[in-house]
Amino acid sequence: MRRYKRTLVAAALATAMAGGTVGWASGSAQRAVTGPPVGSAAWRADGSLGRALPDPATASPAQVSRFFASLTSRQRKKLLREHPLVVGNLDGVPVALRYEANSLAVRAAHDPRYDRLAGPGRQILAFDPRGRGQAAEVYGDLAAARHVSVVVPGSDIDAANFDRTHDPYGTPAGMAASLRAATGGRTAVVAWTGYTTPLGAGPDAAGGELAEAGAARLARFTQGLAAAGARKPVLFCHSYGSVVCGLAAHEVNASDIVVLGSPGMRAADVADLRTDARVWAAKDRSDWISKVPNVELMGLGHGQDPTARDFGARRVPAEEARGHTGYFAPGSDSLRAFAAIAQGEIR
Repeated sequence: MRRYKRTLVAAALATAMAGGTVGWASGSAQRAVTGPPVGSAAWRADGSLGRALPDPATASPAQVSRFFASLTSRQRKKLLREHPLVVGNLDGVPVALRYEANSLAVRAAHDPRYDRLAGPGRQILAFDPRGRGQAAEVYGDLAAARHVSVVVPGSDIDAANFDRTHDPYGTPAGMAASLRAATGGRTAVVAWTGYTTPLGAGPDAAGGELAEAGAARLARFTQGLAAAGARKPVLFCHSYGSVVCGLAAHEVNASDIVVLGSPGMRAADVADLRTDARVWAAKDRSDWISKVPNVELMGLGHGQDPTARDFGARRVPAEEARGHTGYFAPGSDSLRAFAAIAQGEIR
């Protein structure tokens, strides 16, 4: 009977969303940005080094890393100047070189939405101007840090607003800064807005297409961190970002996957994720995500609640968090737990 009722709820949800009659924001359909970085065709055609450059569409991050290790400093700088969008976004390229390349790429974009990303001291690890724009920023010393975390955001986040100052703990940049502060600066944290997120809470947010595209990009990104010599990260996946992490779980290079305010991970339980990473889940009582049916039908909905006992995730306390974006608020029990997980203090 319970399963039958859940199916009816899912069917009603699917019908309502298709008809645009739910009380959520309908959102605008998004086309996922996929494929190799902008400028890859010119990169492939560049024979100035007397050897083929690694194909951004087929070369693994490890192969890219080995290629750049074989170059002289002058050769690296040449590629950086001539192909900043490729060098800045090709997983496996040395981190410092990516920062420099993306600073050039942001300035060359001449787009006021992104001007601030080229500001002094900013460590932009990825910048893709296509679509609504994607970006990743590092807080701390990624190469030297003993612990690394990556924040994966949910809906309505892109390169123009991932670091907005209002609602700071609802943005990947605000979450990253708060987590780093909570660890006393002992953890490097990446605010990763590396996929096309849904707008609003309409069919895109209820579907898995954008999450599937994001999962492939997240898996490659974590493999790129490993190739660049960074420590295996902890993933903190908020809202729709937890769907991305669920679909990527079997491929990502991560020690832990922490989901918060999750509508589901497109998995029946932890075993269904097929990952060796430890899986954690947090949800506070005031989070509106609890009103989203934990079902999956006809491609809509994201399945079981990760905080449910039978899902099998380790539960993160969140009694002091408030709402959908309060999990990283300073002083909260959830942030204290996140900091402990990020530093490997909880086994």
